[in-house]
Amino acid sequence: MERRDKRNYYLDLAEMVSKRGTCLRRLYGAVIVKNDEVISTGYVGAPRGRKNCSDMGYCIRQQMNIPRGERYELCRSVHAEANAIISASRDKMIDSTLYLTGIENDGSYVANSCCCSMCKRMVINAGIKEVVIRDDRDRFRVIPVSDWIENDESLKGTKGY
Repeated sequence: MERRDKRNYYLDLAEMVSKRGTCLRRLYGAVIVKNDEVISTGYVGAPRGRKNCSDMGYCIRQQMNIPRGERYELCRSVHAEANAIISASRDKMIDSTLYLTGIENDGSYVANSCCCSMCKRMVINAGIKEVVIRDDRDRFRVIPVSDWIENDESLKGTKGY
């Protein structure tokens, strides 16, 4: 048996974390790692005490036919990246890596997955150095957070991600 490389190991952890998610559209899991130590994890779900979409049996964004990457203010959930950041102290996140895995409700990986613009801002302010995003079981992209600072999509009014 071949040993799993570290990046995919942490992406596998993010995938496992995503299974706790309560979104009806897609599940995301996030793992923040620094110096080979897991600092924090997060998954998609409603704020503590509020009903999850999985409990209610519907998604308001889905009912309104809102495309992926738009109108997140209508979403009941806190995103996986945000939940991971909320659960960690900033001093531990500085120069860390955030691993992100997204799963569609059919079990496939989310195509062209990336952090939404709100989560990008949180990642930047948390001091995270890079984001590793799973494309399939073995392939991933590494995004330097400095790219999001230099290429500020909010100046262009770009929708989606």
